[in-house]
Amino acid sequence: MNFNTLLRSAAPHAISLIGGFCLVILFFSPIFFENKTLDQNDVKQGVGSGIEVQDFRAETGEEALWTNSMFSGMPAYLINISYSGELVKYAHKIISMNLPSSAQVIFLAFVSFYILLLTFKVRPLFAFIGAVAFAFNTFNLISVEAGHIWKVRAIAYMPLVVSGVNLIFSKTKEWLGLGLLSLAVALEIHANHLQITYYLLLFLIIYGVIQLIVAVKENQLPTFLRKVAFLLIAGIVGVGANSARIWTTLEYSKYSTRGTTELTAEVTGESKTSGLDRDYVFNWSYGVLESLTLVVPNFSGGASTMALDESSNLGQALLSRGVRGKQLQDQLANVPTYWGDQPIVAGPSYAGAIMFFLFVLGLFVLDKKIKYWLVAATVLGLLLAWGKNFESFNYLMYDYFPGYNKFRSVSMAMVILLLAVPLQGVLALEKWFLNTGKNKQKDLLLAGCFVAGICLLLFLLSFMLGFRGAVDAQLSQLPTWYVDAIKADRQSMLSGDAIRSLVLVLISIGCIYAYYIGKIKYAIAGSILAVLTIFDFLTVGGRFIDDSNYMRKSRSQLIEMTPADQEIKRLAGDSHYRVLNLQNPFNEAFTSAFHSSIGGYHGAKMKRYQELITYGISNEMNDLIESLRSGNPNFEDQYILNMLNTKFIKYGPAKENIMPNPAAFGNAWLVTNVEKVNSADDEILALQELSTRTTAVINVSKFDDIQDQYQGKGSIQLLDYKPNKLVYQANLDEKGLACFSEIYYPEGWSAKIDGNEAEIIQANYVLRALDIPEGSHEIVFEFQPDSYFIGNKLNYVFSILMFGLFGFGVFRAYK
Repeated sequence: MNFNTLLRSAAPHAISLIGGFCLVILFFSPIFFENKTLDQNDVKQGVGSGIEVQDFRAETGEEALWTNSMFSGMPAYLINISYSGELVKYAHKIISMNLPSSAQVIFLAFVSFYILLLTFKVRPLFAFIGAVAFAFNTFNLISVEAGHIWKVRAIAYMPLVVSGVNLIFSKTKEWLGLGLLSLAVALEIHANHLQITYYLLLFLIIYGVIQLIVAVKENQLPTFLRKVAFLLIAGIVGVGANSARIWTTLEYSKYSTRGTTELTAEVTGESKTSGLDRDYVFNWSYGVLESLTLVVPNFSGGASTMALDESSNLGQALLSRGVRGKQLQDQLANVPTYWGDQPIVAGPSYAGAIMFFLFVLGLFVLDKKIKYWLVAATVLGLLLAWGKNFESFNYLMYDYFPGYNKFRSVSMAMVILLLAVPLQGVLALEKWFLNTGKNKQKDLLLAGCFVAGICLLLFLLSFMLGFRGAVDAQLSQLPTWYVDAIKADRQSMLSGDAIRSLVLVLISIGCIYAYYIGKIKYAIAGSILAVLTIFDFLTVGGRFIDDSNYMRKSRSQLIEMTPADQEIKRLAGDSHYRVLNLQNPFNEAFTSAFHSSIGGYHGAKMKRYQELITYGISNEMNDLIESLRSGNPNFEDQYILNMLNTKFIKYGPAKENIMPNPAAFGNAWLVTNVEKVNSADDEILALQELSTRTTAVINVSKFDDIQDQYQGKGSIQLLDYKPNKLVYQANLDEKGLACFSEIYYPEGWSAKIDGNEAEIIQANYVLRALDIPEGSHEIVFEFQPDSYFIGNKLNYVFSILMFGLFGFGVFRAYK
């Protein structure tokens, strides 16, 4: 192949990729042209939770691996850790072109899906259409708006993984598939969102089952097994390139809220589970009827609240009652238009009216092994997303399917559909344009009439539905005319979008039919469909990301220290302390940006700490709030908060909105008594009855070499604090038991007394304790988990192997 031929063959792909890049720039134009940043709640929370780790990295060049900024201390693996051996991060930077994160993940999704369609031999123009549909679907965009960047990155790499698998099962590109799949698996796992990767695995299992059935029927089982061997090699290499990330995550998961509780039903009132609580898992379940948002975006009213204009039914109702100006604008800014089953949503999962029509066309024109795979995946994704709305299936999955009870927000399973629908749709489009069969016209009309009929039916139903949803309980105190106006707006949103989808489907049918009868050429037909797809997704996406979502702040300016924070810093000096923010403490990480916090914001906190919150901290916090309201704050009886060294209470941003806690025990203290128990139940219950200032509660079924009483004479103080290393000086008149206001974690922490190893004892359900001999001693706690340090070396070895396989695969394909 000479240079000119190569250039001609590459030109359409270059045009498509440049086109996708320009669409991303256009959609996120305020970032590129106005120096703005998306106002993303989870990004701000992430900045707050990771500041201690980032500052430590900047000061020392090392990884902290542990942080005290949230929940009194926890591993930092899932917060902000860099793995030096993970060379795959450089591949990610190259592919993503180092764009700003919000635009980056959408461009990654575009490129990844474009490559997937090329592996199915789809022409560049149609591949461009599919890539737009996948990248700009509303699930991706509303996730970006919320700040779920890592989730969207994992979604973006899903098609690239499927590309590698598809190449391995091709006849001539299995070595290229091996190299691509190794890289794609590494990139997918590096995105660090296991729930999305789990759904991807389900998608591929269905693919594998279909391939196995075909292999058996065609007597090609040896070939199938050879390809499975290639899959295993690629999977092992891709996983190995993330060894430290996977190892640390798996190690921590046993002790996180995903792990098994040691408490029994006598305390919790629930059966013991090895994962998340069932109600928590299924709280966000997609409604059965709500699934129609796949083809009509506003079927369920869009987001939980939407901005309406003065011409809306509610706007006219307010105007007729004399509401004007700012009061009118405020009333219309956040109207509860959503009437689906979920407690709160940022927007619908819209697959695209055109894509849905093409998906149905695929039922008529695609080969069985492709459509069976993609239809089965679509049905599975839909059933999983329904969650508690389809109990008979999903509760069985929760109880028996491996790993399923580790994940929450099952509505996220819609990502399976949002991958399968555009894939089948574009494959159907390609097949229809290439096919010369006699049934082309019939297939087109059947698919078109079916989808157009759905849109028309939904338009008619919009005049019959009651438009009552799960969130309507909050409307019960509002006047009847106000509620009726909101329901009328819900009806208008549904009917308007039903007509919108109908028109898009009809124009698409007309365009394709015009090509069929020879009125327009392929390039014209494809271009019209591309323009329609761009219009469809960018206009719907623009409902959820517009100018109001941007701000003129850099990431470093997202969280600013309040006067209350400044006053705490002044009073605390250089001491190591903790702060309890009484304003939603366990769902915010802004306190964590400047202090060690009792609370925080994270989806996988330590399980024992969550149980301490549920059965201890929450009760004490309520008592404290009541005492503050009475003007007579009582800190003396807050034994759990005091043992966590809660030196400051914060209840607002003003300088006056803080209160020092003189009763906090400090960084370490000596106890005189030991309450010996034999179970986790007894541990947690004992904390509600005993003074932790003088008594340590210890489970002797785990730590049995403990005295009943100690003199408790002497002193112990913290000399040096780092997140991963704490140095104390102890001076004891005789042997004593010291409790430390640091969270006990059995993996990676070591304790040395004058350089000699000492056993770390778990005390008071969550804390560390040490048996210390009499005299003067230096005590050092240090966090050096093998899972990180050995894992990093494995990262490096497998990363080299991964790049080698990818290079060899490209070489073989070229040759």
